[in-house]
Amino acid sequence: MTTALITGATAGIGAAFARRLAADGHNLVIVARDEKRLSEQATELHDRHRVEVEVLRADLSQEKDIAAVEARLSDRKNPVDLLVNNAGFGNKGRYLEVAMADELTMLKVHCEAVLRLTSAAAAGMRERRRGGVVNVASVAAFVPRGTYGASKAWVVQFTQGAARDLAGSGVRMMALCPGFVRTEFHQRAGMGTDNVPGWMWLDADKLVDAALKDLARGKSLSIPDPRYKALTGLLKLAPRRAVSRAGATTGRRYGPN
Repeated sequence: MTTALITGATAGIGAAFARRLAADGHNLVIVARDEKRLSEQATELHDRHRVEVEVLRADLSQEKDIAAVEARLSDRKNPVDLLVNNAGFGNKGRYLEVAMADELTMLKVHCEAVLRLTSAAAAGMRERRRGGVVNVASVAAFVPRGTYGASKAWVVQFTQGAARDLAGSGVRMMALCPGFVRTEFHQRAGMGTDNVPGWMWLDADKLVDAALKDLARGKSLSIPDPRYKALTGLLKLAPRRAVSRAGATTGRRYGPN
């Protein structure tokens, strides 16, 4: 049986990955900050799907916790075959309204942790000539809009560049770019979502299903919904100035209250 490690596994997209991969018969290593929720999730997944579920409590804004997850990914005796870097968060407020410490924490989680965990996993995968990494980004990566969008743009560029460098090695790398998904993300950031149109919301389980199909096809970028594929296609064609203006307007309309 293969093993998948998922960060941010207790809610939202991470929990959907855990449910789907356990149902497919993968053993799991689930990573999050809340040990109680991790333990409850591990018991439920084990009892329902009869897979082994290892719990690893870690806050990926903390150096020692990133190192602990790196060590698990580097364990050659208990290899991880699929890494899902899903941990992330949003900050409420525009540029200069968010404390610098919070901005730096976001970069630590979204960029440094993703780089280090991907590298720890990919090294062993390349030796075994098999494995996969899914780095969860966002359609916000394609719109100039603050540190969140910038950090997710980095995830996309890093992942696609790494995928090219590892081509032919047996290691698949993919950036996943969802739109609005009904999770705890916005609530935790104190962001209102009442003004987001119903058509913009995605289902986490359907999103994961589409993402895993894209990974199996060898794609390095997954935008797992026709609506958002069309939207990002238009963004690529539009003048940069217009995209920047639209990003600012959309942020005010659908972003933090």
